[in-house]
Parts: sequence; structure tokens; C-alpha cells
Amino acid sequence: MKFCKRYQEYMQGQEKKLPVVGFKKLKKMLKRCSRRHSSSSSSRSSSSLSLNTCPDQCPVCDGTFFPSLLTEMSAIVGCFNQRAQKLLDLHLASGFRKYFFWFKGKSQGSHNALIQEGKDLVTYALINAVAIRKILKKYDKVHYSRQGQMFKSQVQSMHKEILQSPWLCELMAFHINLRETKVQSRKAHAFFDGCSLSFKDGKPALTCELLDSIKIDIDLTCSICLDTVFDPVSLTCGHIFCYICACSAASVSIVDGIKASDSKKKCPLCRESGVYEGAVRLEELNILLGRNCQKYWEERAQSERVERLKQIKEHWESQCRLFVGV
Repeated sequence: MKFCKRYQEYMQGQEKKLPVVGFKKLKKMLKRCSRRHSSSSSSRSSSSLSLNTCPDQCPVCDGTFFPSLLTEMSAIVGCFNQRAQKLLDLHLASGFRKYFFWFKGKSQGSHNALIQEGKDLVTYALINAVAIRKILKKYDKVHYSRQGQMFKSQVQSMHKEILQSPWLCELMAFHINLRETKVQSRKAHAFFDGCSLSFKDGKPALTCELLDSIKIDIDLTCSICLDTVFDPVSLTCGHIFCYICACSAASVSIVDGIKASDSKKKCPLCRESGVYEGAVRLEELNILLGRNCQKYWEERAQSERVERLKQIKEHWESQCRLFVGV
């Protein structure tokens, strides 16, 4: 069965209506563009290469295909982020806040529903990532222009690529954390093969597969301290660091917090600016790594505590000096 048909069947089978990639509509646009340029090229040249050539400024692609795909990608990633954040907020809630969430309409057996929704959201993210790759691959077959690569770069800079979402990493950790819970849920969809935490040469990574179409490997080594990420935080560009390392890179103290950084500060890896304000603390990932790297976690927690106390002391000393005018 072709992926397009399987994708449509999967999306139609969802209980809630979710944003999708309009495969048929986008393929029709590409066919119309292909026919248009094939007819114009055949009148000018008999070259087989020119039959598939789309100029850099193509009114069909620039005016319909790419804007339509960008709109759909924005809707998909927006829906995914919103639902994932809501799900994880509910799971991690404690005290009065937790009872408030339950009282607000969560029925009996909702723990089962949380687990299943987490699986469904990971599947939704991965299958849409495959769908977007497929349609862009189709574009590349029809055209020989630079527009496809430029569009991919634009999407990444706008953070509309669903695989960049920090909530995907959190949901993968959420799925692993609850995998051994003895809860009966409906059978996982055939698209989803599950997530795992693996170690290679002592370095951890999150892995998730969707059939043989896509495989995600998220490296969990902080590129600043070169250790396993501790108290991990994901910047809006998708790169993950230890929270204290990210604060250091943003030239802010732990007391002020990472979101107090200057908007001109750049990611240490990709050098993109303005990535700290929307940073997300990865609490599920923190729980997962704490369970699987206990000795390292205890040692790192002690050293972090010393550094945090040092920064807090320095902060209040500077505040006192400012207050007395020294």
C-alpha cells in the first residue's frame, strides 16, 4: 500500500480531527507545475533535462505549493506542541494543581488515557514528519531548482519542523517512563515501533522508529560540558544542554534564569540567535536519565548544588552592594 493512502487511512481513523498534510492537493499542484513547464520546455528544446526544469522563480511553487505546505506544517506543529504540553503538564502536576486538573473533567481511567495519548502524539509527529519528507521528495523529482532546499532551511529557521519540537523529546521520555506501567491500553498502531533509551560508549541517546521510514536519534550529551545532560533544557532551535551550561552560554546566572538572556545571544551549536526565550525544561527526560544514570546523577547533583549556592550567594552579595551604594 502506498504511503499516501496509508497516511490518509491513519488520519481518518483518529478520534479527534487533527491538522494534516494535504497530499492530494499538493500533488495536484506539482502535476500542474510539471505539465506547465513540460509543455513550455518541449516547444523550446528536446533536451530531456529541460522537461523537468522548474525556474528559481516559479509562480506555481512560490505562489501555491510552498505557502500551502508551510501553512499545514504550522498547523501540525502548533497542534502537536499544544496537546503535548497540556498532556505533560497534567502528568507532572502535583499537589492542589494535580487535583484541580483531575476535577476539571478527567474521568476515571484517565491514567490509561494519558499513556495512550502520549503514544498517539508521538505517532502523529513521526507520521507527519514522514509525510512532509515524502511530498518534498516528490517536489525534488519534479523540479531541479534550489527552492526545495531553501524552503527546508526556512522552515527550520522558523521552527516549523516538527522533529525540532522539544515536546517530541519529552513525549518520547514520557513514553519510556510509563512503558512498564501495568496498564491495559488498546494495541499500538502499526506505524509506531516504540521509543528506547540506548547507551553507546557510555553516551545516552533517545531512539524512536516509525516502521523503516524514519528513525530519530537524539544525542543526550551536552556539547558544552561533554557529559550527559543534567537538568536538561531544549532551546527553540532544538538543541539540548544542561540548564546550568545553557545559562553560562547565555551569560546569565541561575538566579536570573535562562529566559532573562539577551535576545542576541546565540546557540553554542547552530549559532542561531533568540533561542533562549522560548527554552523548555525537559522534566520527563530529567526523570528518565535520573533513573538510568543513578550514580552519575548523584555525583552531578552534588556538584550542581555547590555551584548553585555559589551563584545565589554572589547574586545576593551584589544586590546588597547595590542597595547600600558600594
